[in-house]
Amino acid sequence: MKLKFKTQAYQTAAVQAVVDCFKGQPPGTAEAISYRIDPGKAKKGVEDLFSESGFKNADLKLTDIALLENITQVQHQQNLPQSAELVKTKASRVNLDIEMETGTGKTYCYIKTIFELNKQYGWSKFIIVVPSIAIREGVAKSLEITAEHFLETYHKKARFFIYNSKQLHHLESFSSDAGINVMVINVQRLFLHRQEDEARCRSKYCQDRRKQRFNGRRTEEWGRLQAR
Repeated sequence: MKLKFKTQAYQTAAVQAVVDCFKGQPPGTAEAISYRIDPGKAKKGVEDLFSESGFKNADLKLTDIALLENITQVQHQQNLPQSAELVKTKASRVNLDIEMETGTGKTYCYIKTIFELNKQYGWSKFIIVVPSIAIREGVAKSLEITAEHFLETYHKKARFFIYNSKQLHHLESFSSDAGINVMVINVQRLFLHRQEDEARCRSKYCQDRRKQRFNGRRTEEWGRLQAR
């Protein structure tokens, strides 16, 4: 049985509202999204394994003024209170709070948003952080069952995986693959994986194995989102 997804006008408008927040951002070029993968503490002769380029999200080129103008214009069109300034954190120049009611297809919309942001601006690295394991599994299932649907529209598939600290090779693929890549992780794992890794790897043997596998790099270094 093949599922059929119907395009809803309000969902298309919701996705476009997010895309419009970055209006004026130039499409990512090969130079803007490529970088050399850090070989870490690889032994002599092993560095060649990391000679290929990795891929990141192109830097956000819009000024704060341009970003705020875009956001307030979207808010005005949606009859929402207009922001007086950007909401910033140490990790990000801008934070957007996007709300949709239950049952309106939030998961479908943000998956479609991923494809639209890739189409318009070339961004290809995305991390979906969810509040529970059950929702994490549901999101992964949604990515799976909508793959063919979005392939028909965008002519490409998103590679996705659920973060697992025992399968860190997925993070390397996340960085080195040029296509759309999505990591799904529950918020508890995001904050606790380092402590769990340390607890599991106190033995000298485990530490040596980890350094050999990841060339001396810390686990979290593999998971850095390449966006600015």
